[in-house]
Amino acid sequence: MKERFETFTVLINKISRNIRKIKNQEMAEYGLRSTHVSCLYYLYSEQSVTATDLCERCEEDKATISRAIEFLESNGYLVCDAKRYKRPLILTEKGMEAGKRITDKVNRVLEKVGIGLTEEERVAFYRSLSIISRNLESCLA
Repeated sequence: MKERFETFTVLINKISRNIRKIKNQEMAEYGLRSTHVSCLYYLYSEQSVTATDLCERCEEDKATISRAIEFLESNGYLVCDAKRYKRPLILTEKGMEAGKRITDKVNRVLEKVGIGLTEEERVAFYRSLSIISRNLESCLA
């Protein structure tokens, strides 16, 4: 049991750290942080996303997303009106360029990390991760 716990936590931490490094590496020239990258990815790939949607998709709280939106708006990546939580956020040309670059990088990374996995193995892996995530959440209740 001890070895299983150590393997699980070490691998999850390594994966998380590598994802953060990839996000930070790719976006250093834009001066963006991990949350900004996630927001731009969802805004670009889904086109019509509200701040509330971003909270759900990014698994971040309202305050974090508000700060990210404020940063992205003040730095010319998106435009929004005063009712940002109920209305879709709109990427500017600069935001579209960054969103495309992020999406392209995500696609390349997903392609690379899937090498050696069959489609069935990938589906089973994500299903297992979802179950583990739900089970961990139930431990917090």
